[in-house]
Amino acid sequence: MKNLFLNCALTTVALALSAIGTPMATPALAQQAPTAAVETVDVDPALWVVKDADTTVYLFGTVHILKPGMGWFDEAVKDAFDKSDRLVLEMVEPDAATTQQLFAKYGLDTSGKPLTSKMTEDEKAIYAKAMEKVGLPVAAFEPLDPWAAAVTMQIMGLQKGGYDVNSGVETQLTAAAKASGKPIAGVETMESQLAIFDTLSQETQVRFLVESAKTVDDMTASMDNMVALWAKPDPDGLAQVMNEGLSDPKLHAALLTNRNANWAAWISKQLEKPGTTFMAVGAGHLSGSTSVPHLLTAYGIQAQRVEY
Repeated sequence: MKNLFLNCALTTVALALSAIGTPMATPALAQQAPTAAVETVDVDPALWVVKDADTTVYLFGTVHILKPGMGWFDEAVKDAFDKSDRLVLEMVEPDAATTQQLFAKYGLDTSGKPLTSKMTEDEKAIYAKAMEKVGLPVAAFEPLDPWAAAVTMQIMGLQKGGYDVNSGVETQLTAAAKASGKPIAGVETMESQLAIFDTLSQETQVRFLVESAKTVDDMTASMDNMVALWAKPDPDGLAQVMNEGLSDPKLHAALLTNRNANWAAWISKQLEKPGTTFMAVGAGHLSGSTSVPHLLTAYGIQAQRVEY
């Protein structure tokens, strides 16, 4: 479960946790100090295209959180974006008040049951050790549901390793779309994405949290490996790593398979409408045997890799 960030709603969760404005959330997502200028490294992530006589849909795999200095928004990616009439993301960010309401609904335990009361003594020890490593007291996440604590811990671990949500692909694409006047739409909503986590059983959520705690030390190295596969690009290698990281079948279905099927159906409907769309979703959704490009074949649609 440590390889969550290429396929889940990381941006959603990060926004929600930062917007809630409570003591247990703000240390994790405090405003990062401005980063020193870094040399830009040219990378060429995978890009696909689906088209018919009057419709084109570009499919671009994103990473929701990156280190500064990744030069991906150029060449074929920038060309496809510039040709597109609109940008479609996993979700469009709502206003701060809505974000706070949604996080309170889905990320906080409304029963008042403390987080640590849901763990065994062994699990508490693993969790306590991880919290010490990220610099927070054990009590900091007590009001959170286990999934929210797990994702916050992962974000904190990656921030310590130099990753920044503001350097993520969606953030940059959104800014570019606004600057050029392109409409922005989402195939999901913040509420639907947070609900994915909230509907997981408590057992699955706790297991997710404990696995995150166990891997807090090597989180940055794991993410570095996935980003390298994304940047190369090596979609097959990325799919293999993703499958290893999402070994829990319920999480795999909730975060990948079910959503991929919905998005493949959405794309098939878009081909009935003229125009050009730049669709950007987590790179994990575009890799492997249950990926969006693979599922499109059931509709008689072939996604082609754009070579560049």
